[in-house]
Amino acid sequence: MELQKTTPEKKIKQHNTITSGRTDYSACQLDVLFMLLACIEDTDAPKKRYNIRVKDIELITSRKWNYQQLLESNEEMMSRVFKIEEEDGLRQIVLFSEIKYLDGTGSFDMVINEPARPYFFELKNNYTLLELKSVLSCTSKHAKRLYSLACQWRGTGGHTYSIGELKEMLGLKDPKGKEKEQYSEITMFKKQVLDIAKRQINEHTDIVFDYELLKVKGRSFDTIKLFCGFAKPKLQMEIDFNVDLEKQKKNGELLQKIANIQAIGIRDDLAELWAVKYWKQFVEEKNNLLEAIQKGKVIADKPAYLAGIFKKKGYV
Repeated sequence: MELQKTTPEKKIKQHNTITSGRTDYSACQLDVLFMLLACIEDTDAPKKRYNIRVKDIELITSRKWNYQQLLESNEEMMSRVFKIEEEDGLRQIVLFSEIKYLDGTGSFDMVINEPARPYFFELKNNYTLLELKSVLSCTSKHAKRLYSLACQWRGTGGHTYSIGELKEMLGLKDPKGKEKEQYSEITMFKKQVLDIAKRQINEHTDIVFDYELLKVKGRSFDTIKLFCGFAKPKLQMEIDFNVDLEKQKKNGELLQKIANIQAIGIRDDLAELWAVKYWKQFVEEKNNLLEAIQKGKVIADKPAYLAGIFKKKGYV
């Protein structure tokens, strides 16, 4: 069998109506969806079979997949209805018409449902650019969806949704009101969904993500604004399955961390030290810095500010 090469930083084109569509796909199902998107080419023939290798996803995410879980997850995805708001009404479709498991290969084939093809292929200028490794590295399904939404509004200064609308898009609220709303209390929605997503997106992806809760219509929070900040520099890491995979992956992850720290303006020697010993602390302090700026605090020299925090806490 010919060994494949994959590029975790490969860009994914995702139609914005799919990005904004309402679905309650699980994290595992979203991983499969994003892996498929990375395989798609504009010139693909109808009814093409796309081969998804479990090993590829495990390599990128560092998470082992349970075969039975994958089987059940894909079975659910085959019957899951994807809801898309169109100009003349709500459209309900399933994205895939067939999934076939290939014995002894650790892989499966997927066929896109014919009515769903336009949402994958008629992209033109209406698409979102994602990074495969970024999406798969987020373990929270809400982080995956919010990352997609944030990328959609990258460079526009943010985008505002009603909290109810965002919950519907995340599959946390039934627009018809027949099912109980999840995380109805704003504190729980913030803690269990938004803050977890923010932490994972800022730690694992190529963007800086933040949000702001607003009181627009009354005394309670009813609106949320998503912010997608500057992109971090991306290092191309091609994975060759003929050599030591773990060594390649670890080296690539370390280089990416160093590049992310350098993007803030930290000098090279400190960036290397922080990437190796204080990565979690860096992500935490960077998030604190962004929150302070969002609240109006003026910080002229961000690298010096972070270096001062690290020195004060005894990290350097």
